[in-house]
Amino acid sequence: MSQEPAWEVVIGLEVHCQLRTKTKIFSGASTTYGAEPNTQADAVTLGLPGVLPVLNAEAVRMAVKFGLSVDAKIAERCVFARKHYFYPDLPKGYQISQYELPIVEHGHLDIELEGGVTKRIGITRAHLEEDAGKSLHENFSGQTGIDLNRAGTPLIEIVSEPDIRSAAEAVAYLKKLHQLVVYLDVCDGNMAEGSFRCDANVSVRRGPNAPFGTRTETKNINSFRYVEKAIEYEIERQIDVIEAGGKIIQETRLYNPDTGETRSMRTKENANDYRYFPDPDLLPVVLTQEDIAGIRATMPELPEAMRDRFVSQYGLSKYDAAVLTAERALADYYETVVKSSGADGKTCANWITTDLLGALNKIGKDISTSPISTDMLSGMLKRISDKTISGKIAKEVFEAMLAGEGDADTIIKAKGLVQITDESAIIAAIEDVMAKNPGQLADYRSGKDKLFGFFVGQAMKATQGKANPDALNRLLKEKLAG
Repeated sequence: MSQEPAWEVVIGLEVHCQLRTKTKIFSGASTTYGAEPNTQADAVTLGLPGVLPVLNAEAVRMAVKFGLSVDAKIAERCVFARKHYFYPDLPKGYQISQYELPIVEHGHLDIELEGGVTKRIGITRAHLEEDAGKSLHENFSGQTGIDLNRAGTPLIEIVSEPDIRSAAEAVAYLKKLHQLVVYLDVCDGNMAEGSFRCDANVSVRRGPNAPFGTRTETKNINSFRYVEKAIEYEIERQIDVIEAGGKIIQETRLYNPDTGETRSMRTKENANDYRYFPDPDLLPVVLTQEDIAGIRATMPELPEAMRDRFVSQYGLSKYDAAVLTAERALADYYETVVKSSGADGKTCANWITTDLLGALNKIGKDISTSPISTDMLSGMLKRISDKTISGKIAKEVFEAMLAGEGDADTIIKAKGLVQITDESAIIAAIEDVMAKNPGQLADYRSGKDKLFGFFVGQAMKATQGKANPDALNRLLKEKLAG
């Protein structure tokens, strides 16, 4: 009896990425997060009679930037459409989006998997649209509150091809995409505030050559961990249903992080259910090649290019370069320290990746809220370079800076941490240690070379750790040799 092929998972992701414009996509209302409910819902947002939408040009430029970063085709003519559905937080009864003619099509993103394997994930399209409002269920007994501040906020919806084959691949794709939009400065990437959220389309089939199965869409997942758990649960659920003789229903589902499960919300709409048609109040957007070239000229250095440059320019390993370029703010911090301190690239990388990031992780801060500024770290590295302090003393200075005791020079002066470079003072300390340890001295001179470390430790203790290590080692060898 032939065995059935193993299950294959097919995943496509739709990512809603909130653009970093100051105002909404079709009006001048503010997009600032955290305002009192419904204080940023203007007449256009509410769809009051007689108002007309006016397109935010900056949102268009940001969408083009994204398209260029994923090697996509930028439409020279794109059209806004009305997507009709009823929901309490959609005041007009339709959402302005793009349907047949989106601004970005046919791009790709390369992700790195375990073992250094690279996989290309196709990007079907990225289209501009307005966000809906937010339904509030807390503090409303038996009722739902509606906050329309978010309605009209500009988004790009980034739709992948169904090229993803596991929850781990989905997370790798999302992290790469998140890194990219933050580098481009088109999105702040704040998942907790809903600036970057994901809908996961999941189906299963019997082997890679079988037709695609019926998919479900799990909506509005706002953390990488939840995306992974929601997909893993949905895969297991679908396989269990099919193996029990049931059928998968095309539907929209929600993920509950408390239970780790997805649940049915409503049957999944098809495109014709939305009754799309071109918005009569908005002209087509026409972009010339000159327009696109002008936007391309404003593009920042992208993560992969910066990583490769850090390897070649600063002599870093690929691993260190990848860590330092994982976030734009961290990469900028590193490069500022290298340029202002005069220290070599590897030394700066070690202090930042090991000491600084380790300390920030312990106190629950990130590089943007670091108590140690670039000027402070650069100042400390300069004092190591000019021999004012040793690397060992620098650790004490670093901890004091982290605790808010001031910059390196202030701490060095206050604590009396200036390194001893006067060779006569170091020799005096060495001779005192030798005189106090005649037995160890005799053993060393009889061939027990490992005792050298003992004498280094004792001499450092005698100088309170302030002796210049290079000078101490050189002079100690001379004195111990007799």
